[in-house]
Amino acid sequence: MKILLNLCIFFSILFISLSSSYSCGLDDNNALLQIKKSLNNPPLLSSWNPKTDCCTSWTGVECTDRRVTALTISSGKISGQIPAQIGDLLDLRTLDFSYLTHLTGNIPRTITKLKNLEILRLKKTSLSGPIPDYISELKSVTFLDLSFNHFTGPIPGSLSLMPKLEAIQINDNKLTGSVPNSFGSFVGNVPNLYLFNNKLSGKIPESLSKYDFNAVDLSGNEFIGDGSMLFGRNKTTIRVNISRNMFNFELSKIKFARTIVSLDLSQNHIYGKFPKRELTKLRLEHFNVSHNFLCGPIPQGGLLQTFEPSVYSHNICLCGAPLKAC
Repeated sequence: MKILLNLCIFFSILFISLSSSYSCGLDDNNALLQIKKSLNNPPLLSSWNPKTDCCTSWTGVECTDRRVTALTISSGKISGQIPAQIGDLLDLRTLDFSYLTHLTGNIPRTITKLKNLEILRLKKTSLSGPIPDYISELKSVTFLDLSFNHFTGPIPGSLSLMPKLEAIQINDNKLTGSVPNSFGSFVGNVPNLYLFNNKLSGKIPESLSKYDFNAVDLSGNEFIGDGSMLFGRNKTTIRVNISRNMFNFELSKIKFARTIVSLDLSQNHIYGKFPKRELTKLRLEHFNVSHNFLCGPIPQGGLLQTFEPSVYSHNICLCGAPLKAC
């Protein structure tokens, strides 16, 4: 009888412990209900019922130790702006509002209260206006994705003050100006840069030459001048795309990292000859130098002859396989 009583007590304590670890805290519960109300109680959030536990049955909500740590709302009919109450989810580590084409306005300042936030993804919405400087107050963010929106104005130089950033994805917006000079002095990690398909212009800072970017995509803008500082023999860069700009530099002088597997220099004003051996040593999976001002023989060897002739087309006088003989 005593053993049975002890077992009952043990399992009661275990049940209470497990229940408390999954049940939603009152503050987070109230914040989520306010968020739902601010978004006009959309059908996508119909599971957000105050009579149920937000940590176990609410769509897009994940918890750790009774605190909401991830909120994902995507691919649904959501109208309105990002609710200010988002800043009341103080333990949030992931915030993902994506593929919400009727989500408008800008990013509320209350987001800066999320000191534990690591992933901020606001992708493919109708958010607009300038990217706010106060985003840089989110010092724990490692991944910033604001792509496919309607943001305008310059890239905030303060993004360089986010010490843990590993990727900046602000492509496919309507951003103007150039790459901030402060991107030549990141305070922490050197993040991957995805700035493509904007309205950026001017020269890129020479100070970028000291950084070893893993991936850089500046394509589809209006950059001019020298882009060679993105390259270097001793770097470990994997992907570079500077196509569809107006970069102007001599190809024969470039030293390429042996690690590059994707290189797109097409549709620029790049001139001169191919370097004799640099490109033949690369294990390229993607390559394009079309629509430039290049001349002379295509070096034989490596993978350069495995690409279609189109990747060499519309230059001044390139020749040799896979093009016509010189």
